[in-house]
Amino acid sequence: MQTQKEPENSITFLGTGGARFMIISQLLASGGIWLNLGGSQILLDPGPGCIIQTTRRKLKPEDLSAIIVSHRHLDHSADVNIMTEAMTQGGFNKHGMLFAPADAFDSEPILFSYLRKRLETIEILEEGKSYKIGDVSFKTPIRHIHGVENYGMVFKTGTYTFSYISDTRYFKDITKHYKGDLLILNVVFLKPRNYSEWPDIPIDHLSVPEAEIIIQELKPRVAILTHFGMGMWRAKPRLVAEQLSEKTGIRVIAARDGMKFDLSELENNIL
Repeated sequence: MQTQKEPENSITFLGTGGARFMIISQLLASGGIWLNLGGSQILLDPGPGCIIQTTRRKLKPEDLSAIIVSHRHLDHSADVNIMTEAMTQGGFNKHGMLFAPADAFDSEPILFSYLRKRLETIEILEEGKSYKIGDVSFKTPIRHIHGVENYGMVFKTGTYTFSYISDTRYFKDITKHYKGDLLILNVVFLKPRNYSEWPDIPIDHLSVPEAEIIIQELKPRVAILTHFGMGMWRAKPRLVAEQLSEKTGIRVIAARDGMKFDLSELENNIL
């Protein structure tokens, strides 16, 4: 008798590059994150090259239930049109959901108007709201400090709770909102930035020392770093993660392009 296969719960990093110079150079890919949560497949922050990374990893966009865009910047939204086209099979299958902040649909909308008709629904992300995709729920607990409207997320499945802290300047109460078994953390900078040095250029991103504070306070079972800028890339994210593991006592992993993390690993997270 053939046993029924357990639904997969995994996170695939289609790209681990972040911020303008890494995206321009493509030293690291910028495809976003693919979630497979008990059969519900969700695409998070489809940056430039997402469609290429998706096909390279043999993932099927037509299987997606939803696309979530944390904010409208190019490294998080540039491929939302082609991924919507692929999710709806060129418009022949009216299907899927798109979640994004309100300003992603203002004067310079991230999604072409003809593609809106191909989706089942578009939902606006707001601070403190909760949303549902199949058996998966997620909330956007607090608006981040960034150049545009931007939210992190806390996902809940029947078994796991994990958090995604998207781009943001560090702020005092950030750790009140992102408890979970797993923490995915965008860490662009190796060192904290001087925000007065470039007042006209938004540089609202986390650094390694700030990531250390967040990990220490949240104490997830596992923390995964991603969305690396040039300084992080030069410092070798794997070595940075090892140092953070030693300092925090938490298993810290540096994501790699194409890395697949099985959530069942959260049950075996001994350093």
